[in-house]
Amino acid sequence: MNNKIVSVIFFISLLGLASFVCLPAGKALAQVTIPNPLGETSTFSGLLLKISAAVGELIATLGTLMIIIAGILYATSAGSPEGVNKAKTALTYAIAGIIIGLAASGIVTLIGTILGISI
Repeated sequence: MNNKIVSVIFFISLLGLASFVCLPAGKALAQVTIPNPLGETSTFSGLLLKISAAVGELIATLGTLMIIIAGILYATSAGSPEGVNKAKTALTYAIAGIIIGLAASGIVTLIGTILGISI
């Protein structure tokens, strides 16, 4: 037989065996409950709010790291105008990133309010 056909038949038989072995003895499938992996979040808007809060914290943390890097760039520029401008640009972007990161949850709430979605 062709190797692909043998592989497909083998894979299907393994799936059938796995589904037979994994079913609990004496329980019907309707009795198996799956816990909510999102915890207390039960709506899509709540999920968006949690995601925006996590992303906002990550952006704020990276912005703080970028402020440190901008300080190092400024300290190692040795007074060269090109190095100083590079450090100022990095500092400006870092501060903008921190502001956006801290406002992420508020932005999602504002957009939800504008669209009429309760969050």
